[in-house]
Amino acid sequence: MTTPIPAPLFTDVASAESLDRTAAALTEHGFAVEILDNAEAARIRIKELIPEGALVFTGASETLRLSGIDDDINTSGRYDSLKARSVQMDRATQRNDIWRSLAVPDAIVGSVAAVTETGSLVVGSASGSQIPGYAGAAPRAIFVVGAQKVVPDVPSALRRVEEHCLPLENERAMKAYGVPSALNRVLIINAETEPGRATVLLLREAIGF
Repeated sequence: MTTPIPAPLFTDVASAESLDRTAAALTEHGFAVEILDNAEAARIRIKELIPEGALVFTGASETLRLSGIDDDINTSGRYDSLKARSVQMDRATQRNDIWRSLAVPDAIVGSVAAVTETGSLVVGSASGSQIPGYAGAAPRAIFVVGAQKVVPDVPSALRRVEEHCLPLENERAMKAYGVPSALNRVLIINAETEPGRATVLLLREAIGF
């Protein structure tokens, strides 16, 4: 049964009890979960989880940008950044090389559009660039998730993607690229088959879309 949730509540910070339920459900589904106070704590934790020099890909994410995690990975020199590598490559002649490299990083770091109290992660994307490699060979995935992204169930998560995230991403895409976004790809991750491979850093604060 779908739990009704008014659209304005998609920006509300989840309660401590809701975060605990979400963490418990994710853990039951094979994810490693840590509840952290804020984005700064997530920045510190990511440095502990990913060794210096690792080949890392970051998905397009306002959460990563606003938190400083994107800069930590892609401009600090601490890691071998796939995003920084791809900027130096010719997208016309080296497109296949770019996609091959994106498929096999040591780690991917991103966020999601919604996380459910029943233990699922939901991502919406125009191109699928947020999480290349997740279903492939990357041995570690880390998702940083603000507390406003917690919803009761998958139908509510899909509503959040369409009604809340898409308009905001449209606005961002128009400013950045001059074209609107679209929900061309929606990924629902219901479980992790390799326990511990995917870590969800669930924040007590709101950040990102």
